[in-house]
Amino acid sequence: MTNTQESKALTLTVLGSGTMGIAIMGGVMSSLASSKTKATLDPTSAPKDTPNLSKFIACDQWAPAEQNVRKALDHYNFPLQTLTNQNLKGVQEADMILLSCKPHGYKDILGAEGMRDALKGKVLVSILAGVTQQQIEGFLYPEGSGQVEGACRVVRVMPNTASFVGESMSVIQTSDPPLLDQQHKLVEFVFGSIGRVATLPPANMDAATALCGSGPAFFALMLEAAADGAVAMGLPRAEAQMMAAQTMRGTTGLVLNGEHPAVLKDKVSTPGGCTIGGLMSLEGDGVRGAVARAIREATVVASRLGGETREFVNHRC
Repeated sequence: MTNTQESKALTLTVLGSGTMGIAIMGGVMSSLASSKTKATLDPTSAPKDTPNLSKFIACDQWAPAEQNVRKALDHYNFPLQTLTNQNLKGVQEADMILLSCKPHGYKDILGAEGMRDALKGKVLVSILAGVTQQQIEGFLYPEGSGQVEGACRVVRVMPNTASFVGESMSVIQTSDPPLLDQQHKLVEFVFGSIGRVATLPPANMDAATALCGSGPAFFALMLEAAADGAVAMGLPRAEAQMMAAQTMRGTTGLVLNGEHPAVLKDKVSTPGGCTIGGLMSLEGDGVRGAVARAIREATVVASRLGGETREFVNHRC
């Protein structure tokens, strides 16, 4: 694919159009709309290698979900079809399928009659926490995917809830054998539309699930605690929450811009100052170890969500 004009028209189907599925479709539509605007205003500055996603299909088992999808996405003005209890039809019309149901529900969806044939030659992206690529491939192709002509390519990706504001941290699992170049670009474009993307091997996916998937809850707890402390010292609740959130956002911006957390911490800590005093209190209360252990525990739990038990080296944090 070289640009949107020359590439084949593609259809993205989402199986399980809950909040995450809607967020991902919305991010993709927003990126495509931006690319089209740039191409119209200045063709030379238009993004290259933009896949020609021309149609979107949202499938769900819950009829009211259709209204939720329309309400969230209709304003993007892209061809959008909503289906209830018609997963097979959605997959038959798709080039790329995004599996975003509950982790325990993938067998019911993928085990439906005709689904295996409908998936032939397509890319199936799973964002199911704890469910491995091997589990899905083993369920679809018990004889081995390498023995099946036209077997779909299963790709595991872990995005997070910040997809809703275009600030997700999505981790794409490396594929073996590698995806075709066009397939890889398509997956990266979809998840790059909702935030940052990293690629890691299968052995790292449970830890990535803990850090990126569970991380927003951990950081929200820390943000709430900081705001509580400010309220205890007299700041109004609304202002304290906004100030804590912006401070956290600014700090992450500095780190993403290349600043090492330890260097940043030292820059703020002056001798005998309030910052080093607060840091001493945090270290004394074991905050560093508590946060690290939370990531470790979440990693272990993530490894069990798909029904398998994986072993981890018991490192001390």
